[in-house]
Amino acid sequence: MTLEEATTKVKKLAEYNGGKVNAKINFQFDEGLIHLDDTVSPTIVSNEEQNASCTIKLSINNFEKMMSGNLNPMMAFMGGKMKIDGDKGVAMKLASLF
Repeated sequence: MTLEEATTKVKKLAEYNGGKVNAKINFQFDEGLIHLDDTVSPTIVSNEEQNASCTIKLSINNFEKMMSGNLNPMMAFMGGKMKIDGDKGVAMKLASLF
């Protein structure tokens, strides 16, 4: 999965499930960043780094595995495959969006 493909997938999910997180989140990968602003309607998804309540750092491969249900987010966090900076409560709400 490329950054562009991941961004497109997040945009589609936010279109259908937006408004549930009510926060700003950055997903940071080696390849770049996805910014999700779910405080507005419609939800804004971009590749621009902006202030966020929570930054989730992981590889794009692990992100793809989580999106497809092949990697449990809690196990990824506990196993060090995912790091969370900022409000961990916001990160927990992501399950409702994805």
